[in-house]
Amino acid sequence: MDNQGACATRAFSCSGAKVLHSILILGGTTEARQIAGRLAALHRFRLELSLAGRTKTPVEQPVPVRTGGFGGADGLAHYLAHQRIDLMIDATHPYAAQISANAATAARMADIPLVALRRPGWDRVPGDRWQEVESVEQAVANLGDAPRLVFLALGRQELLPFEAAPRHHYLVRSVDPVEPPLALADVRYITARGPFALDEEVALLRDNGIEVIVSKNSGGTASYGKIAAARALGLDVIMIRRPALPDVCSFQTVEALVDHVAQAFPADQLRGE
Repeated sequence: MDNQGACATRAFSCSGAKVLHSILILGGTTEARQIAGRLAALHRFRLELSLAGRTKTPVEQPVPVRTGGFGGADGLAHYLAHQRIDLMIDATHPYAAQISANAATAARMADIPLVALRRPGWDRVPGDRWQEVESVEQAVANLGDAPRLVFLALGRQELLPFEAAPRHHYLVRSVDPVEPPLALADVRYITARGPFALDEEVALLRDNGIEVIVSKNSGGTASYGKIAAARALGLDVIMIRRPALPDVCSFQTVEALVDHVAQAFPADQLRGE
């Protein structure tokens, strides 16, 4: 359910020369690209999409892109003020807790509105064999002592803790190559970008003899195939729970968020200089 309790809209001055309202989108997700495209199609915003730069080969974006960090909440607040940003949109990954926290703090410091896209997580359904854990380190511990064939469906930044469990046999899938490779005796790598179809995921898991999957509860459809495949094959899934995120004005769908922004910044109300 959308959290619209904190979504009060500020009145904007319309006096003087009229210029486009400026929106900064914190991205890195499919939804961020979709939001940028839909807002660009309205032709009444100056848009910039910010990427952390962790992916070496990001997909093409429909608006100008800024790559790299801001220097924490203070740096982001300074950027918002210096660039005269009217609205910030947090469309980062559900596990980018630090970025979301910085965004909430910076928006308060800069005194601008913040809205967030909060993609719903996956729900356990009959047939799922989930072990829910709080962290990657706990996921490593839950693999147990006996050697297992493990499919790691995590970002490159979360892989290092698995070096503490070298007895297992790992298959790692990531968007970019894992560099440097993990210090493990038996690890294989697949470089691929979703979405991944169910039949492809079933074949991948079966052909590689996978016994357990370690995954984040990312939500959405692009990477759900492996979860459905695990259910079909009766495999265990060690599911890392989502972190707590700031309580800000948020929406579960791209459509709802874009509609809110369009209503908050109507076509006949450009920003006055």
